[in-house]
Amino acid sequence: MNKETNESRKFDKFEKLDRKVEQTIQEVETMTNRQRLHKLTHNSFAVAALWSLILNLIIETLGRFPTTSIWGGIQFALHEPIVFIYNAMIIFTTLVIASVFKRRVFVYTIVSLFWLIIGIVNGVILTQRMTPFTVKDLSILDDGLTIVTNYLSTWEIALAIVGVVIAIGLLVLLYIKGPKKGLPVKWKRNLIGIGLVIVITFGTTSFMISSGKVETFFGNLAYAYRDYGVVYCFTNTWLNTGISKPDGYSKESMLDIFNSDELGDDKAMLLEQKDEDDKHPNIIFLQLESFIDPMTIKSIELSEEVCPTFRRLVENYPSGQLTVPACGAGTANVEFEVMTGLSAKFFGPGEYPYKSILREKTVETLGYDLKSLGYSAHAIHNHRAVFYNRNTVFANMGMDTFTSIEYMNNVEKTPKNWAKDDGLVECMLDALNSTESRDMIYTISVQGHGKYPGEQVLQNPKVTVTSAPTEELKWKFEYYANQIREMDQFIDRLTKEFEKYDEPIVLVMYGDHIPAIDLKEEDLANNNLYGTEYVIWSNFGLQGNDEDLHSYQLAAHVMEMLDMQVGTVFTYQQNHKNSETYLSDLKALGYDMLYGDYHIYGGKNPFERVKMKMGVKDIKIEDVVKIGDKYYIKGKNFTEYSKVTLDGQTLKTIYLGENILGLLEDVDPEDAENMKVSQIEKKGNEILSTTE
Repeated sequence: MNKETNESRKFDKFEKLDRKVEQTIQEVETMTNRQRLHKLTHNSFAVAALWSLILNLIIETLGRFPTTSIWGGIQFALHEPIVFIYNAMIIFTTLVIASVFKRRVFVYTIVSLFWLIIGIVNGVILTQRMTPFTVKDLSILDDGLTIVTNYLSTWEIALAIVGVVIAIGLLVLLYIKGPKKGLPVKWKRNLIGIGLVIVITFGTTSFMISSGKVETFFGNLAYAYRDYGVVYCFTNTWLNTGISKPDGYSKESMLDIFNSDELGDDKAMLLEQKDEDDKHPNIIFLQLESFIDPMTIKSIELSEEVCPTFRRLVENYPSGQLTVPACGAGTANVEFEVMTGLSAKFFGPGEYPYKSILREKTVETLGYDLKSLGYSAHAIHNHRAVFYNRNTVFANMGMDTFTSIEYMNNVEKTPKNWAKDDGLVECMLDALNSTESRDMIYTISVQGHGKYPGEQVLQNPKVTVTSAPTEELKWKFEYYANQIREMDQFIDRLTKEFEKYDEPIVLVMYGDHIPAIDLKEEDLANNNLYGTEYVIWSNFGLQGNDEDLHSYQLAAHVMEMLDMQVGTVFTYQQNHKNSETYLSDLKALGYDMLYGDYHIYGGKNPFERVKMKMGVKDIKIEDVVKIGDKYYIKGKNFTEYSKVTLDGQTLKTIYLGENILGLLEDVDPEDAENMKVSQIEKKGNEILSTTE
């Protein structure tokens, strides 16, 4: 009886299932096209797939519009359909998350805005520089905000703020009033679907990399974004950071990079402290912002030669082409390469070591190496101390002093509000005169910095553009050429001052990158967007051959000319530059020194953070004078960034000269003797240093 009942139940169950399947087939057969479309649009995965393609097209169009045309995104989709679809797949993977939410429209909007903002910011950045937007740019957001007035007008900034406020308001309204899925969310099915999408995306990524459709190393960041897509490249700059661990990394593999006589008895590359600086010259590096000879830009014609001094030096002193890691931006990475001898390309694409590892760790640099010979090390930059964390990072790079714009007086500005370079002459002389020892000085100029105006801002300029592709480019190039002309005059005055100096000086000058103007390879005489020039001048007739170099090879080249060999990386470069494993071993050294176990130093980082002094001149209070109900502070070496402080609080101060400050607020007479003078960061409230 029970057996018959069970069989009857099974039969009923199958009969119901059969009727349900038949009913479903009938519903599908009788469904109208409109109903099919309605059902399809309510499938969150189908909507996400379609929308991801549209989003990717918008992002690629924005990324190409500044340099190509409004049709750049469509051209990319047609010429590289597999890469285009792969980028859309990455977006699709993030959009399908909406399937597990009832407020799917709201989640779609949030995720879509994330990608659209990346696309918009990338497009805007490419109108100002030639390096695309990366994740690491988010870490320098504070720096970018402080110089936003150099790039955007007041009304553009106001419009952007209004746009952000409206967008936030609309998002809040969408969350409250927006559509909400009425039926229960099919969690299990959708989660399985999301998991499958993630697995497929990872599998596709492996295929794309192994087949060479995309690369994980970007030799040229701008070209990578162009060839592999904005979404993939931006994501890569998030996932790919630091220096990767070399295959077979071990103590033995690191020590095998050097010969036994290079390592010495301690089997490690440890510096030996010596006092022989007077046997060598002062060594000065002058990194010139956006400096190239405008006469080498084939797409324009100029009324006269722009940099005759630099051209004369190139013809008469050791020089050559310098390949730098930056194009239109990225000054800090050129500094890093020159001072460490390591390539910035060893790091993640778009990464600034100044904003990552060097905030935490010391690294062997030319500064540390020369200090072992008795040198003093100085950094000079006529811009803000905190920009790219230089006031922190330089102490981790062995600098004894750092003179930023906050420690300079009578600084003349360009029409775009960048400091002119001529004032750096006195800064370098002050650094030389501040010590009895020989000096290594690393100077970073800023006058040639963009953004270059697309309209006429110079009246009666010394140099005019007589031919240019467009009216806008004419004014950009004219402004740029006149800044380069003044920088060339600065070089002339500097070399004349050093010619008279009673100590031997080697002055290494080079451009950090080409200007952030709409330039293509065919516009330049050297057909190289990453090529500038260097020249090695001296006041004692230093001899050397012309040689084309990468910027990470420059310091080793200079020291070799001076018959100096000191330091781990520079010794390696001088002795092993012709090795078949030159670059891979150099990268391995970088990993060991910054991320590894310090095998090359015997297992411990030997470099301690320097107690760096801000400015070479002592800022002193000599007297506090009260006249009526006002206080005046008399002293030495005040600048316009000097402020009176009391118990760490900045008081309202007026700069009246290098020797006197006026206090614009009342203080208790008993507290007056406790007042100090602090240097306040140019565009913020950070205290850089305070009198004792």
